[in-house]
Amino acid sequence: MRFIGDFHIHSKYSRATSKDMAPEVLWKWAQLKGITVIGTGDFTHPAWFKELGEKIEPAGNGLFRLKKEFQSKDIPDSCKADVFFMLSSEISSIYKKNGRTRKVHSILFVPDFHDAAKIHIALSKIGNLNADGRPILGLDAKVLLQIVMDICPQAMFVPAHAWTPHFSVFGAESGFDSLEECFEELTPHIHAIETGLSSDPPMNWRLSALDRITLISNSDAHSPTKMGREANIFNTEISYEAITDAIRTKKGFLGTIEFFPEEGKYHYDGHRTCGVNLSPKETIRYNYLCPQCGRRVTVGVMHRVEKLADRADGFKLEDAPPFSSAIPLTEILAETFDVGVASKAVDTEYQKLLQKLGSEFKILMDASLDDIERAGSPLIREAISRMRQGNVHITPGFDGEFGKIKIFEKAERKSIKGQATLF
Repeated sequence: MRFIGDFHIHSKYSRATSKDMAPEVLWKWAQLKGITVIGTGDFTHPAWFKELGEKIEPAGNGLFRLKKEFQSKDIPDSCKADVFFMLSSEISSIYKKNGRTRKVHSILFVPDFHDAAKIHIALSKIGNLNADGRPILGLDAKVLLQIVMDICPQAMFVPAHAWTPHFSVFGAESGFDSLEECFEELTPHIHAIETGLSSDPPMNWRLSALDRITLISNSDAHSPTKMGREANIFNTEISYEAITDAIRTKKGFLGTIEFFPEEGKYHYDGHRTCGVNLSPKETIRYNYLCPQCGRRVTVGVMHRVEKLADRADGFKLEDAPPFSSAIPLTEILAETFDVGVASKAVDTEYQKLLQKLGSEFKILMDASLDDIERAGSPLIREAISRMRQGNVHITPGFDGEFGKIKIFEKAERKSIKGQATLF
């Protein structure tokens, strides 16, 4: 069965996260987005672990369902679908290794509450799990991997947003130059990395060391509307074992749905305080120093990939799972209306399109352009057509600032509207 999974999200107990991130809200938005399997996030947090135990129940396949008493009825008929939860959590490891301070984030997937509880107990002896849904532990990422595998051999351990400058396995500021440098003899237990919003598969194909690795993508959502901004596509039975086997072997793993990487907030280099946005070549020309204030710039993902790559830009990995780049539907609507993403006009049109056409992923990826025009407008049709072709203009993100995406110039928007009115 073909389905979409997004396994890395956060609960309301993580810092800078919406209070709406509750199981029943995740269940609702998974249907609106078109996601069949959603990660729980944050199972290491005591209050979230307790809430999950109260609101979700085993589905008999290593996944979980929302209990009926928590299911709302305000889902459009066009979007109603089964939703399953996978127990997942992100851990922040900050530690010294090889003479440098390392900051590596990792995602854990486990098949049941029993194993999640044992991991919780083990990690609670190392650090404070109450402080944040994504706990910070003074624990070597390799040691964390060993703890998890000893407790639950069926667990999956994935380096999170692997290229983010400050908190990742390959990060320019605090990471490593290879998986082996980080995980040593345990590296064979790493079957996947999360590429993160600021990189896409072609960037990762440039490293031959990653050829055996499955490149997965998740939203890292801190609010319901951000769910699915990146996701994974499978063709397997819907179960924990089938999903993790597909990730390990690439069999049944159909690829990913990606942010345009330039839109990620660490794609280029730069210095946010000074508003300085630099390409890797410009950074080298300025000797890695901000031309405004003279301080060191944050080296972004594109630059870091270039430094570690052993293949030329544009290399295509044979037999790699395909991917498609997408823009969240609310951003597309904001662009067509020339208003803010949070505006009432965008929300009204979003709900109308879902009612008429189905889930967001169905609209972005599968619906015919004629159906989109009938349900929306010629401008929305053209915007989605251009997105599918990759015909967009993006000012790359840098140093924590998301990139700015543009589909239409103002004159184009008026021209398309005018043609539609004339017709």
